[in-house]
Formats: sequence, C-alpha cells, structure tokens
Amino acid sequence: SLIFLGCVAAAGLGLNLLCLAIYLSCLCCCRKDEEEESKKPNSCCVTWSAVTAGLITCIAVGVGFYGNSETNDGVYQLTYSLYNANHTLGGVDSLVTGTMGNMRTGLHQHLARLDEIFAARGDYVQTLQFMQQMADNVIKQLLGLPDWEDAKVDLATVADLTANAEYYRWLTYLLLLILDLIICLLACLGLAKQSRWLLTTMMVFGVLMLILSWTSLGADLATAVGTSDFCVSPDKYVMSQTKGIIGSDIVHYYIYCNQTLSNPFQQPLTIFQRSLTTMQIQVQGLLQFAVPLFPTAERDLLGIQHVLNSSEASLHQLTALLDCRGLNKDYLDAMVGVCYDGVEGVLYLCLFSILAACAFTVMLCAVPRAWRQIACRDRDYDDIDEEDPFNPRARRIGSQNPNLTNMHSFCSYSSSMGSQNSLHPPAPTVSNAPMSEYMNQTALFGGNPRYENVPLIGRGSPPPSYSPSMRATYLSMTEEQSRHFGNDFQA
Repeated sequence: SLIFLGCVAAAGLGLNLLCLAIYLSCLCCCRKDEEEESKKPNSCCVTWSAVTAGLITCIAVGVGFYGNSETNDGVYQLTYSLYNANHTLGGVDSLVTGTMGNMRTGLHQHLARLDEIFAARGDYVQTLQFMQQMADNVIKQLLGLPDWEDAKVDLATVADLTANAEYYRWLTYLLLLILDLIICLLACLGLAKQSRWLLTTMMVFGVLMLILSWTSLGADLATAVGTSDFCVSPDKYVMSQTKGIIGSDIVHYYIYCNQTLSNPFQQPLTIFQRSLTTMQIQVQGLLQFAVPLFPTAERDLLGIQHVLNSSEASLHQLTALLDCRGLNKDYLDAMVGVCYDGVEGVLYLCLFSILAACAFTVMLCAVPRAWRQIACRDRDYDDIDEEDPFNPRARRIGSQNPNLTNMHSFCSYSSSMGSQNSLHPPAPTVSNAPMSEYMNQTALFGGNPRYENVPLIGRGSPPPSYSPSMRATYLSMTEEQSRHFGNDFQA
C-alpha cells in the first residue's frame, strides 16, 4: 500500500509534465498577433503569474520550514526517549552484574577464610554455611531477572540509525527549501531584467524542482500513512517485536503501568531483600560472639558486612530502575513525539510539496510567455530607424557615445540654418564668436560645444525680430569680424 502511494505521486508528476508539454506545444503552435492591444494583456498575465508563483513559493517555504522543524522535534523526542530507556536498561544490567560478581567472588573468599578460622567451632561453621546458602539464593534470584542486554543493544541501534537518518533528512529538506526560494527569486529577477539566459536557466531548474517536489510528496505521503498505521495500535506492535526477547507480562507491565498490575519483579526483589537482611543479622552475631574468641576473623567479617551493604544499596537502585514509571514515561514520550509532532510535521511537508509543485507549474507557464514578449520587443526595436532620436535604442547608444549626440545637435543646427537660406547667404562654417567667449561657453555647459548655448551676437544668425536695415548692418559687421578673425588666425 505504501508503494502504491508512491506510485500515485509518480502518476501526478507524469500528468503534470504532460499538461506542461501540451501547454508549451500550444503556445509554440498558436501564434498570436503582436499588435499593441495584444501585448498589454499578455504582459499583465505574465506579471500576475510571476506574482502568484512568488506568493505560493513564499507560503510553501514557510509551511515547509514549520513542517521540517516539527518533524525534527518529534524524531528528536523519539531518540531522546530511546536513549533514556537504553540508559535505564544498561543501569539494570550493570547493577545485576556487579551484585552477582560481589556475591560470587568477594563474599565467597571471605567465607572460605572464615571457614578455616572457625574450623574448631561447628556452630560457627554452620552459620557460615547458612550465609553461603543465602548468597546462592541471591544469585539465583538475580539470574531469574530478564537479560536486558539484547533489548539494550536493539534500542541503541535503533536510536543511532534514527538520529543519523533524521539528520540527513532535515538537512536535505533545509537545502530544498532554500533552493526553492532562490530559484523563485532568480526567476522574478529574470522577468524583471528580461534576461533570456537567466529565464532559460530558471526554467531548467524549475523542471528539476518540480520533479523533486512530487518525489518528496510521494515519500512524505507514504511515511505519514505508515506512521499513522503504527500509531493506531503501537502497543501491539511493540509486544510483537519483543516476543521471544522479553516476557509478555513484563512488556505489558511497562506499557500500561497501572496500579492494579502486579510488579513481575516483586518476588525476586523481596527474596533478595530478605536474604540480605538475614545475612546482616548473622554477621552481627558473629562480630559480637566470635570475634572475642577469634580476633583474626574480624577483618573478614567486616569485609562481608561491606559487601552486604553495597549489595543492599544496589538493591534499592535496582528496585527504582525496574519500576514501570520510568520506562513507561520514556515510552509515552516516544509515542507522543512520533504520533503527534512527527506525523503533523510530515503532513505539513506534504502540503509544502503540493504548494511547491503548483508554484513551479505557474512559473513554467509564465516563463515562455515572457521569453516570447522579449523576442517580440527586440524585433520591434530592430524595425525602428537607428537615426530616429526618439528611438530608445538610439538614446542608449547616444548616452554611451557623446560624439554622436553632438553630431545630431550640429545637424539639427544646420537644418535650422538651412531654413534661413531664403533670407541671407549661408553662414561660414567657422564660428564667428571670439575664441575666449566660445571656450567660456563650452566650459560653462559641460564641455560640449553646443551652438545653442552661445550668445546670439556670436552665432552668425540675427534674431528673427530684426528689421531689414538692421539685418544688413548686422551682416556687414559679421563679415568684417570674420575677415579680422581669419587674418588673426593666419598670423
């Protein structure tokens, strides 16, 4: 069923790519008129498509960050609980092993030496034999406790694998979210700058991110459904997995932890406590009555007392660790992390994948239209005369080449001079204004020798308001100034 869900996501990806292919084919085959009326709606459509894709991407990234964080929190709670349970089981195993070692080695050595010391007293030897029986009984009860080594190894392995997988999953989704946001921003920049290569690159990455979005949707959907199935009845799953490793009554005790349930370790722990108490009483009696007769026995008796005290402390710690409340809390915390935060985060990641797929679909629909508008605009610019001063391209070229601008200005001045041919002969090509006045005007107006900025007295054309007599006087004066200027220039 989980594989089927993954196949459903793959079918959605195929259908999405098929729709995009049909749309692009129709866009390439159906040529529309490129008139001014038809360009404005297309430009508006591209703009709104880009805005919509950007908004959907921002929403998707926000949802993705929240879902990724929730999933990480749930998995972290699971691994933290597993490590706590592993620490508890490890503590139980360590206490049991240490107590059994003290009983078998330390207590046995002290009893063997005391048996040699009390060889002449049969009643004291019987007391030592009774203490040995109590020690064997304690070891027997400890051996009756379940071996937690296998369970501890399994929990540690599961926790390590889960933590490593979650780290790479979290990092992968973080990079995917950042990449989605970067691609959307670069696509909007390409539309704003009308850059063809940037739009082409973003279109290729858009197709790639569309495939990744549908792939992540399939994986998240399968994970959410599988985890939800587990969360319907996690107790049965845990009991089936621990069958043959730990007794069912023990697993039931730790899973439910009710006050009505009896502790399966109550009997061995009680026997352990009574055996230690009996041995402590026997040691106290020997210290009181046997030490005055056998002073060398005091050291071994105190050593036995120390072993019994340490064993009793281990018994109290063991009783606390074997209580159901600690492991049951870890179990409940793990289930809450998986079934609430984890499933909620995965569902948000599914929503992120859907929104990201929609955003990139809209983006892939808008980019070809923007490419077509850029091509149409460039073709219209190619049809405009380069010499037209109102052509935007000519303006850009003129701003880059100031000499061309001056040439156009001079030609416009010449054309304006040509309109005066009916009134007087053409003015000489050399400016009649004095050199100092001309240079001052040139420096004043930015270094460009624009004739419009030179005063009327030095431009070679009288104001239009002059009378015929004044115009004749003005022409004679300009001719005389021209001769003087030419002579001075030759000299």
